[in-house]
Amino acid sequence: MDSEWVPPIVITSIWAFIGIICPFFARGPNRGVTQCCLMLTAATCWLFWLCCYMTQLNPLIGPKLSMVEIMIMAREWGNEIKDSMDIVV
Repeated sequence: MDSEWVPPIVITSIWAFIGIICPFFARGPNRGVTQCCLMLTAATCWLFWLCCYMTQLNPLIGPKLSMVEIMIMAREWGNEIKDSMDIVV
């Protein structure tokens, strides 16, 4: 199993347990409200986690670097930039 699939499967199974299994154990006069709260909490927390996780997989914006930082990174990574005209903005 690839390691990239482990976090979604684990977190999904945790929230599925809370949202599907736990409502069956609700007791008391407000059983329906408790079940609804558990299911809504599980669904919204899982959706929030999924959105954050998916956003980190492919970020839309990168770091803002100065010209000096770009030149240092290029030199350290073995792709030294000889002239500042080589940098495409």
